[in-house]
Amino acid sequence: MADDSGRLVKRTAMMTIAVACLVLGIKYAAYWVTGSVALFSDALESIVNVVAGLVALWAVSVSYKPADVDHPYGHTKAEYFSAVVEGVLIVVAALVILREAYGAYLVPRAIEAPMLGIAINGVATVINLFWALHLLRQGRAHRSPALDADGRHIMADVVTSVGVLTGLAIAGATGWAILDPALAALVALNILREGWKVVAASLSGLMDQALDPADDTRAREIISASAQGAIEVHDVRTRIAGRAVFIEFHMVVPSQMRVVDAHAICDRIEDALQDAFAGARVLIHVEPEGEAKQVGVPVL
Repeated sequence: MADDSGRLVKRTAMMTIAVACLVLGIKYAAYWVTGSVALFSDALESIVNVVAGLVALWAVSVSYKPADVDHPYGHTKAEYFSAVVEGVLIVVAALVILREAYGAYLVPRAIEAPMLGIAINGVATVINLFWALHLLRQGRAHRSPALDADGRHIMADVVTSVGVLTGLAIAGATGWAILDPALAALVALNILREGWKVVAASLSGLMDQALDPADDTRAREIISASAQGAIEVHDVRTRIAGRAVFIEFHMVVPSQMRVVDAHAICDRIEDALQDAFAGARVLIHVEPEGEAKQVGVPVL
């Protein structure tokens, strides 16, 4: 099952590179026919998409490698590095765009064939929209930070493109050349914001962020409902490492309980958690009843 998931994620990452190259070519054509610095900024962001796609493919390939002696917990965190690199690339692209926008502000130039450029760029925007939605679905389905980061970035690219196209239509209708560099600057500021969001989300994962509150509550409810025979569960801790979920806790059992019976309770809890969180790694520390804290997860 994991192998099938890995192949699908890798295939999606490879297709992302192909889509990014196609969109880049279309957007550059829009810039070429218009000379618009705003369309140039939109095309430059697509270059980031291509590079980010290559990095994501590498990260996904590494993340599906099995655990080994040097990495006993697996390689799932590799995908976070992809998202960090993508965030850095976004920041670099934004700085280049701001530089181009400033030059166009100092020396404004008329936009040639604006409606043709809008039409060409619109095709690329529609392609990006459908692919971003696909990446976001796949990222959620396979708990892939790399695909999710790519999807969020491309969706931000779609929003940026819509703003650029709207502004260019106004500039073409009014002849206000100053709108072109102004739009480019807004594109840069928007992708800076998105770049920060991508990096922040990735750093949270690298810092062993816990499950979100809803999933944490669900995990505790599953433990409570599956721990019949135990006295209590306490010190529940969770963390996320890419698509992998780690759940650990202490379970207090009667002092006279046989090891085989305590083990059966552990197996029941593990199976229930792994059904709810695919591939969850569960660690249970069994304690005698003298260790009860009366502050943990109640056993139903």
